[in-house]
Amino acid sequence: MVLSKSRCRLEYPAQGQILKRFGDDDGRGSTLRGLAVATRNDAQVTAPIDGKVEFAGPFRSYGQLLILNAGEGYLVLMAGMNEISADMGQSIRAGEPVGKMGEGPSSVTLLGDAVQEPRPVLYVEFRKDGEAVDSAPWWIGGMKEARK
Repeated sequence: MVLSKSRCRLEYPAQGQILKRFGDDDGRGSTLRGLAVATRNDAQVTAPIDGKVEFAGPFRSYGQLLILNAGEGYLVLMAGMNEISADMGQSIRAGEPVGKMGEGPSSVTLLGDAVQEPRPVLYVEFRKDGEAVDSAPWWIGGMKEARK
């Protein structure tokens, strides 16, 4: 599946409550460039789209970060996981498990201090040619709740 042709077709990488959306205040005087989803403890994270793993591992204070190259200049970044089960260079299919959330609050600092959530928080960001883009048009069922 190609991201440019997948509008309204992607399942969220984890179920949960959407805390913040693209363009919301990030708590640091700027706007959020992605989506913050409060998940349950130990929630499984799956790939929202087919792609190749460009990066998988710890990154600064973001917890475990996975960058999936979806082709056509699109990247999907997912941060805040406790563990990643995909390897760099691996081809991934949509719906395939790629990681797991931890227990309790995530260490995702890119949300600033505005999110004081007792649950793990998954951060998802779509980029096109290096620029963040709003992922809202791609999710099945819109932006009310992250459902699978």
